[in-house]
Amino acid sequence: MGGLQDRLRRSAKSVDDMLDTLLPKDDVPEARLFEAMRYATLGGGKRLRPFLVVTSGALFDVPEKQALRVGCAIELIHSYSLVHDDLPAMDDDDLRRGQPTCHKKFDEATAILVGDALQALAFEILADRATHPAASVRCDLVQALAQASGSHGMVGGQMFDLRAADLDLDLVLISRLQRLKTGALFNFACESGAILAQASEAARRALRGFAHDFGLLFQITDDLLDVEGDEDEVGKAVGKDADAGKATFVSLLGADGARERADMLARQANEHLDLFGGKADVLREAAQFVVERRT
Repeated sequence: MGGLQDRLRRSAKSVDDMLDTLLPKDDVPEARLFEAMRYATLGGGKRLRPFLVVTSGALFDVPEKQALRVGCAIELIHSYSLVHDDLPAMDDDDLRRGQPTCHKKFDEATAILVGDALQALAFEILADRATHPAASVRCDLVQALAQASGSHGMVGGQMFDLRAADLDLDLVLISRLQRLKTGALFNFACESGAILAQASEAARRALRGFAHDFGLLFQITDDLLDVEGDEDEVGKAVGKDADAGKATFVSLLGADGARERADMLARQANEHLDLFGGKADVLREAAQFVVERRT
């Protein structure tokens, strides 16, 4: 696992370096917005979604710069979602990655504009010829990320989550909620390498299968951290799901049952990668990394 940790660190550094060049920083009247965009995006994080783009792209020998640009677009969408999720009208969080949330550091109006601007920049990056020379590929990337982040993906999942405390959720509904809110971006991250490569439908289907199980696995470990994690180590408030009365994988399965489900999903996710043989070993390690994560 030490080799994977090194890969994650190197990938995160490459993503941060590229984000630093892509995010605006001019000295103009709207510079407060630029400062807040950079604060929300460059404040750390595992950069797991961009890592999945680069790693899935490597299966098809996609140029790393292209994969990194797509990874940065996803990270901008992810960062915008966190900024909006933390707002008082949503999850009302004061802490993110061990630092004050964007609306606490700046103000609510600025935080809303940050989310809007980050989302727009993500699609600007995908539409740029530097991401891929073929316009059809760029269109496919834009369409896929729009679907993953919109009302039938992440945003729809957030709406579902806002209603969760008032719904009688079972495992089927919780799984659907998390496929939308968390899993959709993971799905795009994994499949985007195949989109960049214009790979076969079989390859894309295999990566979608991996991503489906990987996303649920990630959410189960997130639920476990909310129950068992340390706030200083996790970098955000814990115990909020229980306080809000939300049903989670842990509340329905128990901690031991949730861990068993996570192990099963990791094995199942890896089975989808048989098509790629040993070239997919890094993705298999990533699934195990998520099982063992503490942040």
